[in-house]
Amino acid sequence: MVTIISGTNRPASNTLKVAKYYQKTLAEKGLQTNLFNLEDLPESLIESDLYGKRSPGFEPIQQLVTQTSKFLFIIPEYNGSFPGVLKTFIDACNFPESFYDKKAALVGLSSGRYGNIRGIDHFGGVCSYLHLHVLPLRIHISAIKTEFDENGNLFKEDTLKFTGQQMDKFIAF
Repeated sequence: MVTIISGTNRPASNTLKVAKYYQKTLAEKGLQTNLFNLEDLPESLIESDLYGKRSPGFEPIQQLVTQTSKFLFIIPEYNGSFPGVLKTFIDACNFPESFYDKKAALVGLSSGRYGNIRGIDHFGGVCSYLHLHVLPLRIHISAIKTEFDENGNLFKEDTLKFTGQQMDKFIAF
């Protein structure tokens, strides 16, 4: 099973738009995926799902993570790194079985110039600790607010080219 993680809980985020683009394009390439939006985390996550506790609201999320063999993380830049809610989500998942020896691809995005290169690097360190094998081709989409057409689709030639290459490598990974 393949799961795309939209790495923020911000409502109506560009991250979710990119995650849906990946889901749609991967389906066109023959790979069906699940999409998990961090907006769907239980509101009580910090009180109820850390340090070995498990709430009924988090149990189906944990089952999804456990059954997933490949993850695709879409990660926005927050304060020069990745969102704290993404780290909290990782911390709430069972360790080590949630991510150990599974595979992942990383996509960074930002409204600035560098497409969350620093946050993707930071998250790569977390992946290493989790023994999560990361596809070497990491995509960084900068100036994300200029990347969508009037219908909310990515349209820039370079972005389509490089995301397409990453998806092909991810399918084969």
